[in-house]
Amino acid sequence: MDAPAPWLLTGRAFVAALSLPASLRHEQGGAAAALGEPARSPALVMLVDYQRSEVGPYQELLFMPGPYRFPDGRRRWSIGRIYVSSQASADNGNRNWGLDKKVAEFDWRRQGRQETVTVHHQGREIAYLALSRLGPGLPFPGAILPARWRTLGQIRDGHRFLYTPSVNGRLGLARLTEARGDGEHFPALQHGKPLAAASLPRFRMRFPVARIDPLATPTGPAT
Repeated sequence: MDAPAPWLLTGRAFVAALSLPASLRHEQGGAAAALGEPARSPALVMLVDYQRSEVGPYQELLFMPGPYRFPDGRRRWSIGRIYVSSQASADNGNRNWGLDKKVAEFDWRRQGRQETVTVHHQGREIAYLALSRLGPGLPFPGAILPARWRTLGQIRDGHRFLYTPSVNGRLGLARLTEARGDGEHFPALQHGKPLAAASLPRFRMRFPVARIDPLATPTGPAT
């Protein structure tokens, strides 16, 4: 299934910021080696239940270790680990935006305001999160955020991918009550401290066409 960008998606999500050791964010974060180490910053975890997309409904878990300095000198956030419940999402996401999506199984359970998600990859539990929504969401016009804050970057197969998603919907407070990862396929979140969390009980998102540029190849001295 070929689903080129842009994508228009709707669904609901949680996002949480955690304080994690710098060594863990670097060694387990999954970002491209060419980016080096992330800047000192909280890490971000996102859990998304897409109800509509160009490849149909699917679920997603992702980890961003922090902002990185790209070859052009600018700092941008980059998605290091990302798992989805759909092969079509993985194939097209990797091609469109230079991601490294892998397919996993999601056991997402909801009881009142409490939600738990267990993620398995290749028959192994790699992550578990428990979150609770603390109140109703308020309107959130994502366009108020400057584009430079929303621009993400990936490096894959010798190319740089830059893209600036936009989102609007409803935003509310949440609490991350438990989080863990296996330390190999997903960072060991249990070694960190949750700082803040939010829920998006309803959102609409646009993922645009990425700007794709080849990375400069260093040249040796003239002979």
